[in-house]
Amino acid sequence: MELVLLFILLLVAAASGWWLARRNMSPSSVSAHANQGFSADYFKGLNLLLNEQPDKAIDVFVKMLQVDNDTVETHLALGNLFRSRGEGDRAIRIHQNLIARPTLSKEQRALALFELGQDYLRAGFLGQAETLFLELVEQSAYRAESLEKLLDIYQQEKAWEKAIDVAQRYERLTGKRMNSDVAHFYCELGDGFYANGEYKAVLKMTRRALNVDRRCVRATLLQAKVEKTNGDCKAAIKSLKQVEEQDPDFFPEIVAPLLACYQSLGKNTEAEHYLGHLSAKYGGITPLLGLADLLRQRGNEREASERIVKSLSERPSVRGLDHLIELHLADSEGVARENLLILKRLTRRLLEEKLPYRCGKCGFKVKVLQWHCPTCKEWASIRPVQGVIGE
Repeated sequence: MELVLLFILLLVAAASGWWLARRNMSPSSVSAHANQGFSADYFKGLNLLLNEQPDKAIDVFVKMLQVDNDTVETHLALGNLFRSRGEGDRAIRIHQNLIARPTLSKEQRALALFELGQDYLRAGFLGQAETLFLELVEQSAYRAESLEKLLDIYQQEKAWEKAIDVAQRYERLTGKRMNSDVAHFYCELGDGFYANGEYKAVLKMTRRALNVDRRCVRATLLQAKVEKTNGDCKAAIKSLKQVEEQDPDFFPEIVAPLLACYQSLGKNTEAEHYLGHLSAKYGGITPLLGLADLLRQRGNEREASERIVKSLSERPSVRGLDHLIELHLADSEGVARENLLILKRLTRRLLEEKLPYRCGKCGFKVKVLQWHCPTCKEWASIRPVQGVIGE
């Protein structure tokens, strides 16, 4: 069915070109041209198509289309049709054939180059695509669109320094804010340095990230991670507290490292005060459960239980209920204990099955926090889930 549709499209385009040429010919030459030109090519292409040789048929039909101002758009439409169907090799052939024609105007050639670049990008030929888009940027033709495509290429290649340069050029050209993306590119570089133990370089990247986007939680967490690794828990605590001003939704990411740092310094009381502050002001379950753990460690299970009960009455939470059951299991026995164990298995099952992070753009859900959504390709769109089953 698709091949029949394609054939009709090609035939209409070829017939249009043939009719235009016929209109400009003298009456004595019309008949000969019709018999020797269009008919022969038409039936040759039809025969190839019927014999399931679409590639050869396409070659014939493309040759029937004389490239001029009336048929350039037809060639482009054909190429785009193939690309949209995932037939990149055919799209590339169509657009390469178009670019080779010397009759194209400057604007037409630029458009054909841009379409060919998209063919290469879709087919995974990133090097060829990059070359074409760089050429278009220098020509000032389709500059913004080409920079956008280059940004896609460099992210796929994890060429973060190039991505930073292109993103900044794109922002200057279009006025669209790219500070969040650029901050994450710096963090990607920082992650690479961290993996190699180059901690000074990591801190350099996090500073740059925060310079372009002071609300970049990822940069703050990475900075605190380095400080904690270096044994500077005081600095790590200071960094982690910045998340309160950046984005309170990310408290679940700071409680565990905060507790580790406070306990390393022997400052559990300060930890209790800060987590109590976060819980009272923002209402998240993670700071409250961190506080409850501290209270249990110093033998104050009753206060820990009361705080959780109060929170659950105001804001139901499966995690909170699971923690409350854990607190009461130690002091229960007999039937009461059996009932609590049943509830415990239920809450554990719910928590094990839940995906605690979700992309705010496309809804993609994931078990572990990711900073780049693999579905919609947005940066910093994945966040902790809120509600009964989440935070």
